[in-house]
Amino acid sequence: MTVRRVVPNLHSAAVGENREFYGLLGFEEVMNHGWIMTLASPSGPTAQVSVMTSDRTAPVDPDLSVEVDDVDAVYETVRDSGAEIVHPLRDEEWGVRRFFVRDPDGRVVNVLSHR
Repeated sequence: MTVRRVVPNLHSAAVGENREFYGLLGFEEVMNHGWIMTLASPSGPTAQVSVMTSDRTAPVDPDLSVEVDDVDAVYETVRDSGAEIVHPLRDEEWGVRRFFVRDPDGRVVNVLSHR
């Protein structure tokens, strides 16, 4: 398994204000679906932060996103471990395949691959 990037998901009603603030730190918008926006460093594009109002297609809001090379293999490994799957493996309309799992401290991790 290869981890491609790890992105914190910041929950906020002030998405635009966060775009401006993180812009001061050198981040630029690379994705915006209205309810979630991702900002990345132009010099290191895997250095990212996402700001979301709420996850529009899942029952809970994830705290962290982990992009992997093979989400199906990771899903099988996580499921077989007995960890709590919070949101089942599925394809999303914006081009990712993902599932949510709860870590030992209760954080929700969005595990995904781009299709």
